[in-house]
Amino acid sequence: MLYAFIINSLLVSAAVVIHYEILRLLSIIIPKLRVKHRIRVIVGVFGSICAHIVEIWLFGIAFYFMSIYGDFGSMVGNFSGNLLDCVYFSFTNYTTLGYGDIVPFGHLRFLAGLEAITGLSLITWSASYMFMEMTKFWEEK
Repeated sequence: MLYAFIINSLLVSAAVVIHYEILRLLSIIIPKLRVKHRIRVIVGVFGSICAHIVEIWLFGIAFYFMSIYGDFGSMVGNFSGNLLDCVYFSFTNYTTLGYGDIVPFGHLRFLAGLEAITGLSLITWSASYMFMEMTKFWEEK
């Protein structure tokens, strides 16, 4: 249980740091672009999507290794045990879409819950960031 808590804490912390750093980098790069405002917004949207994809893969890799090694639990359902199944589960979980075709058991259930709340928080953070960036461009002529 202690190992699961430590791993889960590190995963959430890493996702938040990755997200912060990518948004910080975008806030430096976007104002320096010598392109139309619309293109700047598109760069921001794609940059934030890339951040989410990196974070989803981080959780997916964790699900993969935690389901194979240690006594963290298992995943059942439409699950063959490969990395892409874990990343697919991570995508549906991070976005809180939750099809339910893959179900975690054991300590993986807690990680799934943490990923969902982390994903929800980071997605809203991206939306807030993009709103702030777009507001800057709307004020300019």
